Amino acid sequence: MKKVQKKTKIVATLGPASSQKDVLTRMIAKGVDVCRLNFSHGSQEDHLKVINTIKEINAEHSFNVAILADLQGPKIRIGKMKEGGAILVNGAKIEMTTHELIGDENKIYITYENFPNDVKENEIILLDDGKIQLRVLATNHKDTVTCEVVHGGILTSRKGVNLPNTKVSIPSLTEEDLDNLNFALEHGADWIAMSFVRSAEDIKQCKEIIAAKGSHAKVIAKIEKPEAIENIDAIIAATDAVMVARGDLGVELPMEEVPGLQKIIVQKCRNQSKPVIIATQMLESMITTPRPTRAEINDVANSVLDGADAVMLSGETSVGEFPEIVIETMTKVITHIESTSYPYYIAKEDSSTEETFLSDAICGSSIFLAEKTKASAIAVMTASGYTAFEISSYRPNANIFVFTGNQKLLNQLSLVWGVRSFIYKKYEDAEGTIQDVNGLLKENHLVEPGEIVINTASTPLHHKGKTNTIRVTVLQ
Repeated sequence: MKKVQKKTKIVATLGPASSQKDVLTRMIAKGVDVCRLNFSHGSQEDHLKVINTIKEINAEHSFNVAILADLQGPKIRIGKMKEGGAILVNGAKIEMTTHELIGDENKIYITYENFPNDVKENEIILLDDGKIQLRVLATNHKDTVTCEVVHGGILTSRKGVNLPNTKVSIPSLTEEDLDNLNFALEHGADWIAMSFVRSAEDIKQCKEIIAAKGSHAKVIAKIEKPEAIENIDAIIAATDAVMVARGDLGVELPMEEVPGLQKIIVQKCRNQSKPVIIATQMLESMITTPRPTRAEINDVANSVLDGADAVMLSGETSVGEFPEIVIETMTKVITHIESTSYPYYIAKEDSSTEETFLSDAICGSSIFLAEKTKASAIAVMTASGYTAFEISSYRPNANIFVFTGNQKLLNQLSLVWGVRSFIYKKYEDAEGTIQDVNGLLKENHLVEPGEIVINTASTPLHHKGKTNTIRVTVLQ
């Protein structure tokens, strides 16, 4: 089964609508590159079934689809509400308590134990994605906070709570997250997404746990808190990839700031050669209808034009009625933009360090050569993946083919813009290997005779050192 090829990748959240093997296989063929498992929902048993299905599909069809385990993080929720929900009226007073109870118009339970200590008078509390707004009147600093309803509505069980003005003291990895992280690493997750990241320290803590488990999984920082925006440069430096999680970000911050922040974060990530995903409500209307709105199509197109590595689907593919049509739709938008109006060779700032200076210069030179010669392909030999991330960040109008002996890297690179990866373990002398790789590209009709290939490698190859070699070849 052939897979649709495009440069901007698609991350699809799996759930009841998409976890059947035949459905998922078709979705992957139509454009899914990364499968997201949302640990906010479902049991570990459910997730394990999906993980095994993805592995089977990869093995049967020679796909390299990555598994992304998305941890819930310190998501604050209200508890159970009375049947039918409670009607909160503007101007009414309501108590929020840390004692578990069935909520009503007078009192609701909040799962955040330290809430009365962390919250201050006049701070805003947002419930149900900001649909309901409360203002803090008083706290007893023990178990109860008294609030005024600013914007009311019907409040039902287990809705999310956002505290845009409050410095929360919950750790970024909860006990449940640590359990799910260990589970995900044990079963071979390629990427771990951390929710509600606030500082670079959060990322470092997660990386330490991953290293201690002997895993090579990489970390994605989800940007959805004001503190993350304040610390964005340090977070990008510490993490392996970033997700612009526009749902909570648009609730925690004024929503008009989010489009500009999206563009700034994408550029910062490209400057640092870190993959960046745009997420939330991309084709939301397609949960229940087979056609998207024009605004949604514009949103996907603009995220592609911004230079994102990947665009993500949530409810559209996990619980929606048309998961396959959603993937087809997103793929159509991506491929059309990439073939007609994509700004290839997008300028980026040089972020080289003393340690990476030589490798970065080689990568930058290969991009310069690819643009000047109108090369069809850049063929990258890499053990660590560093060169692949670096070359991709320039967004070249040449196919990026990565050859590696590192099986784990094969799947991880499925998130990276423009990259197609292949297993390669020969590693003879540089001359022979470059000829061999170019022969494989020609044999598989990935490059045709007369077209130009830019090869990058580390010489001597068997040392698997830093990239130090470029070669330009006209394929015979």
